[in-house]
Amino acid sequence: MDKALLIVMAKWHAYGRCKSRLSKDIGKFKSANLQRIMTEHTISVAKFLEKKGLIDISLAISGIGFKKAKRWSNELGIKNFNLQGRGCLGEKMRRQILINKKSNFKKATNIILIGTDLPDLCHMDLLNALSKLKKNDLILGPSNDGGYWLIAFSERLLSTDLYLPFINIKWSKEYVLKQTINNFSSIELKHEFLHRKIDIDTVSDIERRE
Repeated sequence: MDKALLIVMAKWHAYGRCKSRLSKDIGKFKSANLQRIMTEHTISVAKFLEKKGLIDISLAISGIGFKKAKRWSNELGIKNFNLQGRGCLGEKMRRQILINKKSNFKKATNIILIGTDLPDLCHMDLLNALSKLKKNDLILGPSNDGGYWLIAFSERLLSTDLYLPFINIKWSKEYVLKQTINNFSSIELKHEFLHRKIDIDTVSDIERRE
């Protein structure tokens, strides 16, 4: 199995500055703590595969400055990190791909991006993405809100114009997944889906998992 780069899009769990919709129902302290727990869980799952030699990990951090981001990355046991920077989610993800391709991971065959809102994430989810990338150009993990919890690119797709996955998309809306697929309608593209998951953004998302 080809080695891939996993980019984890993580937000610092600051009191009152993360999980704003969830904090309205359970409070700012509990929502920030939940954000921390889910991030640490995601990193734990990723590091399991890293130890197996299947992936490298790069942390993409928002919500704090460089020095604190470096300290947090070290605490999580992740050597490579970058700040997400400004812009919409699409701009941030594209920036992370370009930064990592130019620096530490020039030889990465495939790239996977994932968030940190999945308390039920397991290593098999990432293994499935790696396996499907052997026969496909694009892998998407659909989420309950119409977006996706994972997006993965093959080496062939990474060598093309990387604007396509991220342009003309209204982020945080229910058509993100559909718009992403539509962006590739002009080129021949093999894609496949992983199973649907629930991103934790509201209390109803938590209740839906129970």
